[in-house]
Amino acid sequence: MTLQWTAVALFLYVEIGVLLILCLPFISATRWQCIFQLRIWNKMARFWNKFFLAMIIILIVLFLDALREVRKYSGVGNGKDANLHPNMFDHLHMKLFRAQRNLYISGFTLFLWLVLRRVITLINQLATESGSTASLQIKAECANQTAKKYMEDNELLKQTLMYGKGDKATAEGNELLRSEMEKLRGELKGSEEALEKSQSEMEAMKKQSDGLTKEYDRLLKEHQDLQESGDKKDD
Repeated sequence: MTLQWTAVALFLYVEIGVLLILCLPFISATRWQCIFQLRIWNKMARFWNKFFLAMIIILIVLFLDALREVRKYSGVGNGKDANLHPNMFDHLHMKLFRAQRNLYISGFTLFLWLVLRRVITLINQLATESGSTASLQIKAECANQTAKKYMEDNELLKQTLMYGKGDKATAEGNELLRSEMEKLRGELKGSEEALEKSQSEMEAMKKQSDGLTKEYDRLLKEHQDLQESGDKKDD
């Protein structure tokens, strides 16, 4: 194996290792997002897109070169010269095997490079959606507590009015009750609207989070299938 294909094979093994680490179930997406937001990654972010595109171009060139080698040696060695020169026939088959190996290595490396970027993007999106869902749940709980507090105050005012003495106390209680009722109705209406809005946003976030989880699982399954098929071909 030449130097360039040795480097591509090592890069493929690194991709497989990184993907396996990213798929570990006991490391949450939020923790991965915290790792991705470290200062060292922020410094490398400005060069990340250029490096990503450069690697795609290099891998595509290597893939096309391997494909050309496979086509070059696929039709050679089937003629009468194969019986006359068996050593040459074996040599051509060895080159064909190397070309096919290089084709698989470059193809899998290119595919996993794209999958790796997609998985990192999905992890960041999943962590963001999880944080948004948690904040919406906190807002919904605060709205519920506020509504319960207003209802308790309303009940307290009713009891005060019922136990009041005399017409003057009744009139003052009625005025106080009306003013408090109007105030509570307005605040309760606003709380209900905020609660409904938070619940609708929470449902949308949950649906989007479920979609991201399904996409993440699909990519993980494709990666495992490709790894199994690559192991079978190497055997």
